[in-house]
Amino acid sequence: MYKFFRLILFMFNPERIHNLTVKLLKLTKYIPFFNSLLRLNYAVKSPLLERKVLGLKFKNPVGIAAGFDKNAEVYNELSDLGFGFVEIGTVTRKPQKGNAKPRLFRLFKDKALVNRMGFNNDGVDKVFENIRKKRRQRLIIGGNIGKNTDIDNENAPIEYEKTLARLYNYADYFVINISCPNVENLQSLQTAESLEKLLGQLAEFRRYRDIYKPMLIKISPDLSFEQIDEIINVIRTIGIDGIVATNTTTSRNDLKTSAKEIQRIGNGGLSGSPLTKRSLEIISYINKKTDGDLPIIGAGGIMTEDDAINMLNAGARLVQIYTGFIYNGPKFAKRINKRILKEYHASAQE
Repeated sequence: MYKFFRLILFMFNPERIHNLTVKLLKLTKYIPFFNSLLRLNYAVKSPLLERKVLGLKFKNPVGIAAGFDKNAEVYNELSDLGFGFVEIGTVTRKPQKGNAKPRLFRLFKDKALVNRMGFNNDGVDKVFENIRKKRRQRLIIGGNIGKNTDIDNENAPIEYEKTLARLYNYADYFVINISCPNVENLQSLQTAESLEKLLGQLAEFRRYRDIYKPMLIKISPDLSFEQIDEIINVIRTIGIDGIVATNTTTSRNDLKTSAKEIQRIGNGGLSGSPLTKRSLEIISYINKKTDGDLPIIGAGGIMTEDDAINMLNAGARLVQIYTGFIYNGPKFAKRINKRILKEYHASAQE
């Protein structure tokens, strides 16, 4: 049914469809018993799915990545669709319109998306209010934070710190987004020197809080293994808790979409099936490099149940989906969780 419905949806501008989806999800709370029906049909409950990661108890290991619920508007509703955790954002200190439209594109032949959104969001004060007012108990929320485009990298640490401070008591963990290719010069924060300054300041802020909140960084799939080694050294020295691997890629290699269409679309971060292999390589590399001691959230290119299982087997403790959710529909989290249970029972019988 969703494949048929998707044909209709994909006839329209993808950003408009995304915004419409968020609005429809927001409306579900006004329909009596509708959210209970969603949980009944989409949630997979089992103690075997529960995960203790980063000192937090997740009801299942499948989350939705940052970018879908940018302003913390529908995290409860996404939980009803079977997600074990929701990562909001990317959130910046001040409201930001993002890049010029159009800025979101489908590559249907490649089961991929290209976006150059540019951290469009309502700003941390609005996001703070949305979490403070509506949050359910036991729902794990991650806060993905970035900097406004008009803030240069020299002043980035204080901007990240101010956003972190505003959300600190209302999110369960934080992801420091330094790898989005759609904000000018942001990826240069991944260099060892810049990373030490940024993460050092955030770790110092956390040091004086009453509650310890885990912090991770989200890295680019376009990094070399040597660059990843440098990042691992920095985060271990400073005491950052984990890595989200990976963000979108600027690569356009081996695509089925025509070169003419790729040129028409232009710049942006590519997500979906073309990213699967590289994300898996990076997760496996980090896991082996750290002897499995560094928590990894696997993201990027999870388009099938097999992709999710492969990332978990490669060393990811949790996984996040976004583009796979768009292409596979609202039952994708349920399908992955059922597959995880099936794999567990199969291994128990061996």
